[in-house]
Amino acid sequence: MSIILGIDPGSRLTGYGVIHVQGRKFQYLGSGCIKTLTAGDNMAQRLQIIFAGVSELVTQFKPDMFAIEQVFMGLNPSGALKLGQARGAAMVAATNLNLDVAEYSARQIKQAVVGTGAASKEQVQHMVTSLLKLPSVPQADAADALAVAICHAHSYESLIKMAGHAKKTVRGRLR
Repeated sequence: MSIILGIDPGSRLTGYGVIHVQGRKFQYLGSGCIKTLTAGDNMAQRLQIIFAGVSELVTQFKPDMFAIEQVFMGLNPSGALKLGQARGAAMVAATNLNLDVAEYSARQIKQAVVGTGAASKEQVQHMVTSLLKLPSVPQADAADALAVAICHAHSYESLIKMAGHAKKTVRGRLR
């Protein structure tokens, strides 16, 4: 039984999604966006808003795990740098509150949620809505953050299974 906070970082909108995981069952706890638009072009203020917002989410939901999307290096190096700074603010907020940080690429997240790493945003939104049995489709950044949390749940479950299998194999060899 774990609570996972997923983050889809952005310098203007940082999506968040919180799920409760018990075995293979997911329960939606909350989602939304940390909006930094009031800071205008002041990047330092935006980063402070992200830091404070993630800190508040950790305090409110008390997650056991924290997962975040990695930076995608697109055509715009300036945008990638800003995204990296937003990620950093979120990651420091999590680690300051004693959470380990798990990072996943967009491709890994889409693969875990939709079944293909080339899925569209709409496909991710649809699958998140379906997997969490939501009454309506969440905003794109919030859906992406929920997808990050779902991806981490799948990855964590796989690691536990692999560890259990390795333990059985080792025991079998020792006897």
